[in-house]
Amino acid sequence: QVQLVESGGGLVQPGGSLRLSCVASGFTFEFYTVGWFRQAPGKEREGVACVSKNDGMTYLADSVKGRDTISNDKAKNTVSLPMDNPTPEDTAVYYCAASTMSIVVTTPDCYEHWGQGIQVTVSS
Repeated sequence: QVQLVESGGGLVQPGGSLRLSCVASGFTFEFYTVGWFRQAPGKEREGVACVSKNDGMTYLADSVKGRDTISNDKAKNTVSLPMDNPTPEDTAVYYCAASTMSIVVTTPDCYEHWGQGIQVTVSS
């Protein structure tokens, strides 16, 4: 059974840090392009970060560039999204997703497998 499970979310203060992780079961991340998305109340789902399966190329949205990174630990079958200096605008439900496409993709429709999502709230 294919499953993605996110962890590491919760309440964080502005200027703090957190690390989101996504663990896969039932398949290997090595053969998938993996992305992180987020959706704030009343807004569309937004692609935040992506790492492609083909060449390991990464993508970061302008809204998080310089503050976040994305890494794929093949040995642990885990993709992480460390977040530094979060702001209240980063508050959202964050989703991990996997796609069979070989390139960086930020369109949700291109992803076949999704985690259930995890809440991140940035507030003092």
